[in-house]
Amino acid sequence: MIEKKQEESPVDESGLNFVEQEIKADLEAGKNGGRLNTRFPPEPNGYLHIGHAKAFIMDFGAAEKFGGTCNLRFDDTNPQKEDTEYVEAIKRDIHWLGYDWGDRLYYASDYFPQLYDLAVRLIKEGKAYVDEQTSEEIAAQKGTPTVPGTASPYRDRPVEENLDLFERMNKGEMEEGSMVLRAKIDMASDNMHFRDPVMYRIIKTPHWRTGDKWKVYPMYDFAHGQSDYFEGVTHSICTLEFVPHRPLYEYFVKELADESYCPRQIEFNRLNLTYTVMSKRKLLQLVKEGLVNGWDDPRMPTLCGLRRRGYTPASIREFVKKIGYTRYEALNHIELLEHSVREDLNKHATRVSAVQNPVKLVLTNYPADKTEIMEMDSNPEDPEAGTHEMPFGRELWIEREDFMENPPKKFFRMSPDKEVRLKGAYIVKCTGVKKNADGEIEEIYAEVDFDTRSGLPGADRKVKGTLHWVAVPTAVKVEVRDYDRLFAVENPSAEEGDFRDLLNPDSLKVRETVYVEPWLAERAKTGDHYQFQRLGYYTVDPDSKDGHLVFNKTIGLRDTWVKIAQKNK
Repeated sequence: MIEKKQEESPVDESGLNFVEQEIKADLEAGKNGGRLNTRFPPEPNGYLHIGHAKAFIMDFGAAEKFGGTCNLRFDDTNPQKEDTEYVEAIKRDIHWLGYDWGDRLYYASDYFPQLYDLAVRLIKEGKAYVDEQTSEEIAAQKGTPTVPGTASPYRDRPVEENLDLFERMNKGEMEEGSMVLRAKIDMASDNMHFRDPVMYRIIKTPHWRTGDKWKVYPMYDFAHGQSDYFEGVTHSICTLEFVPHRPLYEYFVKELADESYCPRQIEFNRLNLTYTVMSKRKLLQLVKEGLVNGWDDPRMPTLCGLRRRGYTPASIREFVKKIGYTRYEALNHIELLEHSVREDLNKHATRVSAVQNPVKLVLTNYPADKTEIMEMDSNPEDPEAGTHEMPFGRELWIEREDFMENPPKKFFRMSPDKEVRLKGAYIVKCTGVKKNADGEIEEIYAEVDFDTRSGLPGADRKVKGTLHWVAVPTAVKVEVRDYDRLFAVENPSAEEGDFRDLLNPDSLKVRETVYVEPWLAERAKTGDHYQFQRLGYYTVDPDSKDGHLVFNKTIGLRDTWVKIAQKNK
């Protein structure tokens, strides 16, 4: 599978991160024939999250930058946890973020025959043996970083006996957990991973690709480097937790590689994000226990969850670019991710009117049978966005929070005897209110200054407050799901106790009576992005059906990252 050297591609040295610098140096030195082949090797046992995105942005991005290739290889070595659902979801998420593997789709299971043959060879060379101890006994036997391990009583088992047992393990004659194949390396090594690591274990669950053909499956440390070699991968780029594994990676790879070609492992810091967790095990727990509404719950850090919430591929790529790649771990502010999303949506999202906590405004001097059409800017940040039409009449919905009977100073919205502008329409003056028996305001009354309509000379008259609105007769009722951060604490992974106790009880609020303008209701499609004026950015949810639109709140308008950045200067 090793390809010929690709044509040279000039690369601007400015702005290269340390991984890219090392790749560039290897290419200039002519290593591996001057080839570059990276890979992204997800396990098909869950959905990708934004941390995985950081990884494959590097894998695919470096290959693209230097004119190389990038493989997508599924690390499908544990049939007990894997599913084709995850395979298809992973493919979909990678494509969504803008990357493609072309014809370079592989599976670790493609190499089961070669891996098995290599294991047999190592047994014959006295470099591997079958151990019948329990996993607990093997763990206890490994010692500590300062105390050497103790050799297994099966370590010096004869080669022929090891070959026979390993073959019988694969035939299914042995029970799960009764035996493993271990590499014979060094029980006194300073690197705990060198203390006779397990290479194979027995699993009798049928594999989703190979069926019942195999009863023994390779461990990650044995399969990963060899799979890289079989594919012709030159640079195995992974996260910092694999630094201690690198010597073992190199040990196994050198059983196959020579001076002409050898994969190289390089590690970078993983993505840790405030107010969430990145553990796939914990995310799976949230899904299985119904604490979230599936892998694509918009509160989840999964790519399908972020997509459903309304985050864009461009904003995620930009966020990853801003946090960068280093050799030390860091906790990244979720506010920077939100800032990146907000910046992107500000450029592209259509501005519309929506009222989420409605109270009726009656314009008492406006004819009851009259309807006007107002021209509204679709996006002032986009010169090509143009305008759209919005009906205006005697009765309007406005936000309840936009009115106060006894306002404090610097309250620039509606109050008795005060003028405000209705966006895109007229200046109006509040003349009174109507309350119910409980004292709650049912209607607000105001008079229109007809000389101040947008487009007329009087439109230049200035007032301090501008309110958004929707005409009552044509307003369309929709459902809005307001999402907040999944956890109530900044770093849930660092807290003691059960992480589920740290979930934010207010992470989802559902508003079932939100009114939007008819232009939006007629055009909204799943995945479309809009800015609800003065409220935030919203995305059409897949739960939407004919006659019932559902919007997810993607992000608010207030940018808290700016304050954090200024504080940290």
